[in-house]
Amino acid sequence: MQEYVQNFDFSEYLPAALAWATNILLAALILILGLWISGKAYKAVYGIGKKYERLDDTLFRFFGSVARYIILAFVLIAVLNRFGVETTSIVALIGAAGLAVGLALQGAMSNLAAGVMLLIFRPYKVDDFIDAAGQFGKVTEVDLFTTILQTFDNQKIIVPNSQIWGQQITNHSFHEIRGVDMTFGVAYKENTDDARKVIDEVLAAHPHILKTPAPFVEVSALNNSSVDFIVRPFCKGEHYFDILYSVPEQMKKALDKANIEIPFPHRKVIVVKED
Repeated sequence: MQEYVQNFDFSEYLPAALAWATNILLAALILILGLWISGKAYKAVYGIGKKYERLDDTLFRFFGSVARYIILAFVLIAVLNRFGVETTSIVALIGAAGLAVGLALQGAMSNLAAGVMLLIFRPYKVDDFIDAAGQFGKVTEVDLFTTILQTFDNQKIIVPNSQIWGQQITNHSFHEIRGVDMTFGVAYKENTDDARKVIDEVLAAHPHILKTPAPFVEVSALNNSSVDFIVRPFCKGEHYFDILYSVPEQMKKALDKANIEIPFPHRKVIVVKED
């Protein structure tokens, strides 16, 4: 055995061993460098979203992850290439797999695309009250696939982003000051100046109605049985529904106190008696 070892020529295998050692070291170096670069790329992309207040963090966190995984994919291909693995077929396989996954997840991809657009253009944000996709509520969360709403009766509604993007979106919280449109009718026999005075007094006494801009009160229509006033007081957005649901009752009580009739449809029945 000792004679066999002495006669064994290690020099024959030395170049191959050195080549393998070199490839392992280079692969490790590529892997470490790739991990470092991918981490830096993620932080750089995510930092853009943190730098500008109007840009959404969720979107740039997603873009940062995409950049990191793309870099890691190239790193993996480079490492395999160091060991003589044919990477062309691997790239083709990854591309085919990506296409198959994309076709299988068309619905999810449409939600993702819509989510990206919503996060870029930001037609609404968390805590806004919106009316979209036939739903109304307070936005509690916006991610790449869904928008989550909370209704007034405390229900949680999860709406796919593809149902929101491309349709009309009403953001009730976009402007700090809002007008509240209401209509009140009085009888034709009543004096419109007296009715306007009562309406103005009710609006002036409400604690959440702003003095500037001044409430808009004008006759809007002469209906069959009533003279209609359009009444538009202004308030901060958070008081919109308080005014919408409290002023009508206050207006009814004030008009009754002033003996101003609020008309309602009448039907006159004529009975003809035959002799």
